[in-house]
Amino acid sequence: MAISGHWAFAFGVLGNIVSFIVFLSPLPTFYKIYKKKSTEGYQSIPYVIALFSSMLWIYYAFLKTNTTLLITINSFGVFIETIYVGFYLFYAPKKARIQTVKMLFLTVVGGFGAIILIAQFLFKGVARGQVVGWVCLVFSLCVFVAPLCIVTALLLVDHFMQRKVIKTKSVEYMPLLLSVFLTLSAVMWFFYGLLLKDINIAAPNILGFIFGILQIVLYVIYNKKEKHILKEQNLPELQNHVIILDDNKKLPELTEEQKIDIMKLSKLVSSLHENASAAAKEENLPKLQSVQA
Repeated sequence: MAISGHWAFAFGVLGNIVSFIVFLSPLPTFYKIYKKKSTEGYQSIPYVIALFSSMLWIYYAFLKTNTTLLITINSFGVFIETIYVGFYLFYAPKKARIQTVKMLFLTVVGGFGAIILIAQFLFKGVARGQVVGWVCLVFSLCVFVAPLCIVTALLLVDHFMQRKVIKTKSVEYMPLLLSVFLTLSAVMWFFYGLLLKDINIAAPNILGFIFGILQIVLYVIYNKKEKHILKEQNLPELQNHVIILDDNKKLPELTEEQKIDIMKLSKLVSSLHENASAAAKEENLPKLQSVQA
């Protein structure tokens, strides 16, 4: 048991370190938002759900024992995710800002408040921890899935980022760095929960690892396709040749001899045209079509 406890502590510390990086991984995204002064295609739902999940895990940790490492990392999570959401609200357009505020009230205020009230008044002792643990399990899965979604208000499962990536063949708004560290985090916290024999900690990280691998594979596939498409678009088209004259460039001037030759040729063509028309008229033949020089 002592050895198991030491290993659990070690994986918990590693989980804290990796999760700390996970919480900081969106910084490049928010730097882009700051530079462009716009949230563009980025969505707030991963950060709102991560904030909600961190709050739930803190509540769960207070109901259990030997879970100090859960409290430390999720306290930092609440702090940094609050900053992210506030930053997003500052630069988001009006419609996205309203949707984010609604999501905050729905999850952080309404959802978290309801869970605390139900757990405190309807359940006691061990049952209370079990109920809160299962709720944490569900929303931990949402955190792993959140980087894949493209936001609409309530139905998270219908808005995975795969749909946007597959539809547009673009990975511009898919956070690869976040996916990589979420996968590593899932490994650390799985072993932490396994050694503590806490299924509520271990179970969601199994699917979290699977989702993380799928995100990375999806990114690699469509990143290669996107580069191939851009390369083809940049190649010059050789099928239809079109000569474009630059108006700024003057044509070479003709010599006097060349001008005389052109005038003689014009008179010759005109004479042939008149003779052919006269002959056709006399013989009642259809008039020859004009010949253009």
